[in-house]
Amino acid sequence: MTYLEEYHRAIQSGELVAGYWIKKEISQLVKDMRDERYIYDTAEAHRRFRFMETLCFQSKQPYYMQPISLMPWQRAWWEAVYSFRMADTGKRRFTEGLLEVARKNGKSTMFAADGMCDLFIGESGMDICCASNDDRQARLIWSEIAGMRSRLDPKKAISSQNLTEIKNRVKGTTVFRLSSRTQNKDGFNISKTFLDESHDICEENGQSEVAEACWRGMSSKDEPLFLNCTTQGFNRECYLDKKIQMAKEIISGEWDDEHFIAFLFEQDSESEIWQDKSSWAKSNPSLPYGVKKISQLERDVERSKHDKATRIHMLTKDFNVPQSDAVGWLMLEDYDQPYAPVNMDKLRGALLLGAVDLSATTDLTNAKAMIMLPDEKKKYVLTKYFIPECKLTDSADKEAGADYVQWARDGSVEVHEGKNEVDLERVADWFYSLYTEWGLRPYKIGYDQRYAKTFKERCDAYGFEYEILAQGRALSNAMKLTEADLKARLIEYGGDPADKWCLGNCCCQVDNTGMIQPVKAHSTHNKRIDGAVTLIMLEEMYRRYKNIWAK
Repeated sequence: MTYLEEYHRAIQSGELVAGYWIKKEISQLVKDMRDERYIYDTAEAHRRFRFMETLCFQSKQPYYMQPISLMPWQRAWWEAVYSFRMADTGKRRFTEGLLEVARKNGKSTMFAADGMCDLFIGESGMDICCASNDDRQARLIWSEIAGMRSRLDPKKAISSQNLTEIKNRVKGTTVFRLSSRTQNKDGFNISKTFLDESHDICEENGQSEVAEACWRGMSSKDEPLFLNCTTQGFNRECYLDKKIQMAKEIISGEWDDEHFIAFLFEQDSESEIWQDKSSWAKSNPSLPYGVKKISQLERDVERSKHDKATRIHMLTKDFNVPQSDAVGWLMLEDYDQPYAPVNMDKLRGALLLGAVDLSATTDLTNAKAMIMLPDEKKKYVLTKYFIPECKLTDSADKEAGADYVQWARDGSVEVHEGKNEVDLERVADWFYSLYTEWGLRPYKIGYDQRYAKTFKERCDAYGFEYEILAQGRALSNAMKLTEADLKARLIEYGGDPADKWCLGNCCCQVDNTGMIQPVKAHSTHNKRIDGAVTLIMLEEMYRRYKNIWAK
């Protein structure tokens, strides 16, 4: 029995858990083994297995200097890729492959081992390309091949490497890197491509300059092989989305392409992740073998129930459930609670931390102050919005939910009459009014650098200290703290309606490292988030100077 048949039997018997698309693809491949159009010859695949499991030494603990041990799903993949041949020509059947599997399942190591096979026991004169959209990502498989080479041939008897290439001098085989940063992407003569983490490719119309360059570079080869190995990502309508859609149409029989193979390790639904731990192996086929630790995954799943950023990142990277890079940040109940007005007499004479999100015309200008009292965990937040008079008639903002006229009557918004821009000196005046009316003393005010000149000049006149706050991903920890504090009801902001509007509009954008930042939802530029951004900035000031209330 072949490894492909063994894997099929283990899935059919329930010994191994697999999702819908893997079951369907494996069943079709086993059926194709009996198809007269194909020859199934395992000699090349099994020769590679012997090399991988004896001479491809790993680099990371706890497997350092141990040859790789292929798991059933890996054996099934490689055997299918190399064993199917066309009966009429004898050429290898598959020229393109897509492997979608969650992170930490050993895909980079297995592809590096395959590259090692090409480098030492493959055909002579091959050029092998390790490609990715990002140069750092393109280095991963390349670096692993380089490490395996150095451990197998430490004295460089037949092989060598420099900063860009790995060579077998005897066979004339070269392994090199290609990314979006490569200056000239044309003119290569490539035999095999490893395209790593294609979820990062977000070029217009789902095309990829890097992938196209590699594909064109293989056009003169009789048996080219383009292998795309990836997890899910946060880009939508992108290169990977189109490739996965194509793969599913091919597997379903809606699209005829016998030269394309796809192993899609996906969950069948998001709900099963929370309800059935045994289903996790559908997107993590290495879980039963301890390569990916189930204890760590259990902790991540539990943590994700309480943290939006962790949940988005985990669903995407650990379970291949597609998520947008920008999703709604807070649940309504996180911020829309009955809040009593802040008791100003209670706060009289305290130190405050401030934050301002400044704007000229289009966005809102917002200032916030935070005060804490001894022996209390509550964070009391005061807020004031500033708009030019022209925004009172901004119909686009009104359609998006803004009620500037009413908010101005209620005192939440200060309108700068007869102006088309905000008078930023009056933002500093607001902090001074807190001092003169309630004795609230600004310790330090954080600001973003745009439009800040006149604001800083007025702060200097009052003797207020201030400092710049970096935006974007630099606010990741503060954004997570804000979410946690809102959920725990630790932020008392008086239920300001403009604050509620901004908090409800705010989305969080997650990157591949799990860092987040506040953004507007796509195609909703009139749904302002300035108040939410200022609150996050205020929490960043708290992270830096929270000890002022302990004095």
